[in-house]
Amino acid sequence: MADTELNDPDAVQLHQEVVEREQADSEGVPSTDETPEKAAKDESAADSDAKPSTTTDRHISIQTKLEDLEMLVDLNGGRKSCPLCPEEKFKACYNHKLRRHLHNLHWKVYVEFEGQKMCICHLPCRNPKPSLSGDQVSGRHVAHYHCVVCSVTIARKTDMVSHLKRHINKGETKSSYSSGSDVLLEEPASSGQVYEIMKELDTNVQLLPMYNTPQKSETYFNRKMKSNRQLVFCSLAVLAKERSPLECLDAFGATGITGLQWAKHLHNGVKVTITDISETCVKMIKENCELNQMQVDRGSEVEEPAGEVKDEPIATVEVVKMDANVMMHLRPFDYIHLDPFGTAVNYLDAAFRNVRNMGIVSVTSTDTGSLFAKSPNVTLRHYGTHIVRTEYYKELAARTVVATVARAAARCNKGIEVLLAVALEHFVLVVVQVLRGPTQADESAKKLRKLVHCQWCEERIFLKHGNMVDGTLPCNCHGSLPGKTAVQLGPLWSGSLFNTGFLRKMLLAAVQHSMEDIQPLVKTLLCESECTTLKPVIHGASAFTNQVECGVIIKTLQSDEESCPADSSGKRKTGEESGNTVKKLKSDASLEHPPFYYSIHRHSMRGMNMPKLNKFLQYLTEAGFRVSRTHFDPTGVRTDATLEQFKSVLSKYSIPACPSKVCATQPSVSQDATM
Repeated sequence: MADTELNDPDAVQLHQEVVEREQADSEGVPSTDETPEKAAKDESAADSDAKPSTTTDRHISIQTKLEDLEMLVDLNGGRKSCPLCPEEKFKACYNHKLRRHLHNLHWKVYVEFEGQKMCICHLPCRNPKPSLSGDQVSGRHVAHYHCVVCSVTIARKTDMVSHLKRHINKGETKSSYSSGSDVLLEEPASSGQVYEIMKELDTNVQLLPMYNTPQKSETYFNRKMKSNRQLVFCSLAVLAKERSPLECLDAFGATGITGLQWAKHLHNGVKVTITDISETCVKMIKENCELNQMQVDRGSEVEEPAGEVKDEPIATVEVVKMDANVMMHLRPFDYIHLDPFGTAVNYLDAAFRNVRNMGIVSVTSTDTGSLFAKSPNVTLRHYGTHIVRTEYYKELAARTVVATVARAAARCNKGIEVLLAVALEHFVLVVVQVLRGPTQADESAKKLRKLVHCQWCEERIFLKHGNMVDGTLPCNCHGSLPGKTAVQLGPLWSGSLFNTGFLRKMLLAAVQHSMEDIQPLVKTLLCESECTTLKPVIHGASAFTNQVECGVIIKTLQSDEESCPADSSGKRKTGEESGNTVKKLKSDASLEHPPFYYSIHRHSMRGMNMPKLNKFLQYLTEAGFRVSRTHFDPTGVRTDATLEQFKSVLSKYSIPACPSKVCATQPSVSQDATM
């Protein structure tokens, strides 16, 4: 009985302590009977779990810049020790040696994640490395990395990279620290999530965590597609000058950056509609509209009571939660932009169903694996085209997409005129103008042809309708080599890939809206469309403006002269030289650029030093061929010469790479010749 009397008060006291501890945990206040040592122990146990770290408990080996790592120790004083190494490993030294040590040992082998660099750490943060017998070696610690997400320590760099990939796959990349000094972070009260605000072309957009991982984020945003967005914007700006207002559709909004740029810079010239099937994306687009002082037109939706508007909205954007195919079937548009994740073939029929006459459809395909002949079976399944890996594979990809677009337009009794076709490292962009009518559709369908490609010398030629395959190629590989060397590719688009007049207007739009990033690309496209080496720009600020006028306003000057009356004398104010230049460009623009290009490195001869690319272009021009560089390949040459003629000019101006013996005898031979 005595034992039970003693145990009952203990049980009651224990129950009260448990209740107080639960109440304290629910209120977020530590219990009264907890000691500081116990609280610290609980904190260390919580840190051992795989939870995101905060800014305060982030390890000192995780920094953003090298300067931040150097700021851990004052390098202006005398001898200083390394903050990431124990004293027995690296003794105190002067600033120049310590700076070199921090850079070479710690910073040079960092692992980057979301803007943070995890440098290697030599402090005794881990247990000592065990020996072969299983005993721990005293005083010997292992170099390691501290994970920026869960604060775990990992020894090898490759293991840390794999560890971070597992965090990404599990969606555990949300961290409460700032990822950079130049990035603004906000925390909206509605969702409680940390947003990163990015600014592009004077347009602000909020980005959710993991915005660059399409598998984990619905609001996907790709920074590398900036040139694509600017090219699309310039094409829309050209059409907006011809007729306005335009009804434009950004079929895959995601963050809404593309449509918001249209509305912010073109104002009343466009009526922008942004659609997305995801509720999260639609909500994000509406918040980005408010962030850029734009009014959201919800269309048929019931408008919610809005608060006080501080500033007058600069534009009105319609945001709709709807599938892209359904939206394009319901309403007609003047401009449609398709930029899905991957291929866009599933949306082409709906796009050409209701697009207006003389409207524009821009298609962006990011499935470069199938377009660049890495997966030929996928190319055949999606695009109905057979291709192989060639030296001109990027232009082959562009012509594959155009052929698919032309077939989709022809099914709707519409033809196309290709305004622009660009194939860069990570996307293929095709911009076409729609021409309504079965006659136009037949004319576009006639330009879909098979391509005969020699797999030995890579000579190629488009087949005309009704031609035989044998003996079509100008090379002699099929006769001199055993077996079959030619293969049929396609069907592909055999027409022009560029419209010279449209590119001139695009360059003007890029200059007006201060898009310095894509101006060199548009100038290269302009020269490529005319197949000429005439450069519209040279280096230098003053020369840039003058040359832009000379290269861009050639057609504008002509239109100004036609629209403006002549002076009193009735004479034109242009000189003979500029008049000849205009005539030359007009005659060149009337001709389509030759299809495909040759790589100068692919056809160089062994033991010969080939000329510089610019010199070689000059030699081809002097030989009477049309020639230009191409944006598809920095070493490519677009010309109307055959491969045999191309190789003959290349061999003519190539210099033998002389051995040492020949080089030693060359001075004496030259002296004898001069004497």
